[in-house]
Amino acid sequence: MIEDIRQDAHERMGKTIESLEGAFARIRTGRAHPGILDGISVMYYGNETPLKQIANIVVEDGRTLLISPWEKKMVPQIERAILKSDLGLNPATASENIRLPMPPLTEENRRELTRVARAEAENARIAVRNIRRDANNDLKEFLKEKEISEDDERRGEEIVQKLTDDMVARIDSLLEAKETDLMEI
Repeated sequence: MIEDIRQDAHERMGKTIESLEGAFARIRTGRAHPGILDGISVMYYGNETPLKQIANIVVEDGRTLLISPWEKKMVPQIERAILKSDLGLNPATASENIRLPMPPLTEENRRELTRVARAEAENARIAVRNIRRDANNDLKEFLKEKEISEDDERRGEEIVQKLTDDMVARIDSLLEAKETDLMEI
């Protein structure tokens, strides 16, 4: 039972880490990478469709993304979707391709993006602590129903706490790497 609770908490905390990594990928640095466009959806035959499903996105050079839609008629919709996004990017259309230059970040932009990254990391820490609370509540419930002993409950709480500490340390290391990446000129 304790192992089941630990396994469930580990899986849920792992998903929180994956979500944080995805959020960090969408935070723009000075370099071009297709991950920053993951949050953009385009109206395609009446449905909101992720951009990466209707176009090929490649890094043309260190500061430019090249977007090649599968259908030429999608170019204007893709342009509109990029302009509507809060990424602050200006697409440049060349026939059936869209070039997306990444403007260099100013010191003020870097500090703002660092604040955003810290907020995302704090949200991930809160989610991990909520998962810990849920696991501890499950242990208390098992104790109350006399399915485990007090020693087992205490041991289970220690296991969950160690797991929580490990995940928070991973979050901190991801944040530190992202901050370093953002502040790099």
